[in-house]
Amino acid sequence: MLLIIGTIRLSPERLGEAKPVMERMVLASRTEPGCLEYSYAQDVLDTGLIRITEVWSDRAALDAHFRSPHIADWRASWPALGIGERNLVLYEAGEPKPT
Repeated sequence: MLLIIGTIRLSPERLGEAKPVMERMVLASRTEPGCLEYSYAQDVLDTGLIRITEVWSDRAALDAHFRSPHIADWRASWPALGIGERNLVLYEAGEPKPT
């Protein structure tokens, strides 16, 4: 299992414009084979900070995601939306266990 955890930053004034673009990305990603979780969340204390959480079954699923048309569209939208700072980290994890 692979986890991607991180953030992107955009201007708070662009959130209204960015939300439908982010929604399309999330909805399309969630339909992909091997996508176990995919979410974006606005930080409650830092308006322009978007927290990203992704969980993928394996590397093949993640690689297919990186080749998808919707991720190309998402990345192409960054300059217009003012998305600059990006900090995402990939982690390899074992099987989930209840706590």
